[in-house]
Amino acid sequence: MRYLFLFLFVMLVSCQGNETTTIETDIMNEDYDTIGKASISEDPDGVKVEVSVEGLSPGFHGIHIHEFPQCEAPTFETAGNHWNIDDSKHGLMHPEGNHIGDMPNLEVDSDGSATYEYVIPEATLKDGRGSMFSDGGKALIIHDGMDDGVSQPAGDSGTRIACAIITRDTEPTKGENPGEDVEEEEEEES
Repeated sequence: MRYLFLFLFVMLVSCQGNETTTIETDIMNEDYDTIGKASISEDPDGVKVEVSVEGLSPGFHGIHIHEFPQCEAPTFETAGNHWNIDDSKHGLMHPEGNHIGDMPNLEVDSDGSATYEYVIPEATLKDGRGSMFSDGGKALIIHDGMDDGVSQPAGDSGTRIACAIITRDTEPTKGENPGEDVEEEEEEES
């Protein structure tokens, strides 16, 4: 009987070891310059999103999780809409509920820097409902304006100015300008 319990314990521990617990990724602006880092981690209450950025205009900026892990500049429209698993309305203050990807505004200091932390209650880094990895992953988007918390479909938060790809890969995304590759190829050909 002891061996059965030992076997079950080992199986449970080994199964848990394969789950992703923290994702770190670069946040890029429309020029593909890295302007910060995002850390996404499993939390007892959901998924914790931690952000550290610089080079943004002071004030409040909408920040959301979007449905696809794509950050094609300059508009970042390839990230899709706000992540929404149950056809909810937009906005943390909306009386009918909110998108799972809705988060409070990011407040940027006068020097253009900000740190941010929020736990998304219905999200998980595990498989199943609310998985950050459904559709291959998600994107974190920062907007140039404040999210008003109720306007449809996106809080009237303005242009998408920064993006981070969230996937199971734990290596940070490269914040490189694709044009640099072209210049290097041209120099090698010369």
